[in-house]
Amino acid sequence: MLTLELRGKSRIVAADVSTADVLKRGFYGTPSSYGLELSAEEALYLMDMRNAACVRNSKQLKFGDLASIFANSDKFMARYFTYRDWRERGLIAIPAGKPYDKPRLRQQPKHYPASPLRLPGQKLSGTFFKTDLVTVLDDEEAGRRLYEKLWIGQYGSYKAADRGAHSKLDIFETLLLVDSGILAVKNATKPELIAFASKRRGDFRSLYEVYRDWRSRGYVVKTGFKFGTHFRVYFPGAKPAEAGGGKQIHSKHVIQVFPKESRLLISEWARAIRVAHSVRKTFILAVPGKEAGSGEKMDFVLYHRHGGEADEPGKNLPKYAMLSLSEEEYIGGQEFAGAIASANTMHLDLLLAIADRETAVTYYRAKRIKLPGSRLDYFEIDWMQP
Repeated sequence: MLTLELRGKSRIVAADVSTADVLKRGFYGTPSSYGLELSAEEALYLMDMRNAACVRNSKQLKFGDLASIFANSDKFMARYFTYRDWRERGLIAIPAGKPYDKPRLRQQPKHYPASPLRLPGQKLSGTFFKTDLVTVLDDEEAGRRLYEKLWIGQYGSYKAADRGAHSKLDIFETLLLVDSGILAVKNATKPELIAFASKRRGDFRSLYEVYRDWRSRGYVVKTGFKFGTHFRVYFPGAKPAEAGGGKQIHSKHVIQVFPKESRLLISEWARAIRVAHSVRKTFILAVPGKEAGSGEKMDFVLYHRHGGEADEPGKNLPKYAMLSLSEEEYIGGQEFAGAIASANTMHLDLLLAIADRETAVTYYRAKRIKLPGSRLDYFEIDWMQP
C-alpha cells in the first residue's frame, strides 16, 4: 500500500522509500530535504483513486480530514477535480510551481489575413431612430450599392434583398460611416449617437472598438444575436450572396467582446462557446482594454499525448498551462488576459479547465490570434476533448 505522511500543518511526504519509488515512476511529487514532497492535489488523488493511506502522528486520515486543511485555499476543490480528471485520462499533470522542461519556442499565434476597407467616395445622409439604434438612408440606390459591394447595412429584407427598397444601418455601421466622413445623420451628432448607444448598454464603446478594428481590416462584421454572441464575422471579400447563384453564404466565425474591466459567470461564458461550436463556428474572444498586469498564476503544467502514447516528463515536453475554474465562479477580462500572458511566458498554450457541480470537467483551449495592425487582444477558444 502507498503510505503518505502529513507533517506539520500541511506538508505531505511519501512515508517510506518503497512508496517514494513508486510515486517517482508515476511522476508524482517533488524531491526536497523532507523526502518526496507531494502537493495537496496529488496526495488527495492518491487517497481517492489509488487507495493510498495518509497518516498523521500514527493516526490514519480520511479524505475529508486532509482536504479540510485546505478549505480556505482559493478554488481548491476546482483544482483537485481538474487534476483528478486529467490524471484519470492517463495523462500527466504537475503543479505549476514544480520545475519542468520548458519548450524552447513560444507558442505561435494564428495569423489572420487583412485587406484595407475601401469605402465609396459618395456622401450619404439618413435619419437616426434613437430607440431602435437604426439609421435609414435617404438614397435607396446608394444604400443598395453599399450593401452589395461592401455588405454594409441591410438593403430590403434579411436574406431577401429584392423584397423592399429601403436601406438601414445598425448603430455600429452608422458610426463607422460617420467616422469615415461618408454619412451625415440629419437628426443626431456623433456624440449624441454614442450617448444613445452607451445609455442602452454600458459596454458599447468596447463593442464598437472591436467592430471597427475588424471592419477596417476588410472583414464583414454583422450581429451575432442568433448565435448568442456580439458579432458574426466573414473574411475579407465576402458578399451578401455568392456570385451567380444568389445563395446566401454562412459565417464561420463569431466574436464575443470581453473587456478587461468586465466579469462574467463561468457558466455563461462557457455557454456562449458551446452555442458557437454547436453551429460549427470558430469562437473568437476579443479582450479590449488596458494592458494586462504581471499575469495570472497557473495551476498545473500538462503533458498530453502524440501518436496515441501519453507524454512523460523527461522524455517529452509539456503542452498546456492549466487554469482551473469552477462553474460557480466569475472570470474577469483582466484575469483571462493575465492567464494568457502567464501561459505565454511558460511557452505553453492556455487550457481552461472548468469543473461543474457534478465534478465533470470541460476543457477550452485558447489560441492567440494575430490580426495585422491591431493593438487589441484576440483569441480563438476551442472546446477540447483530451
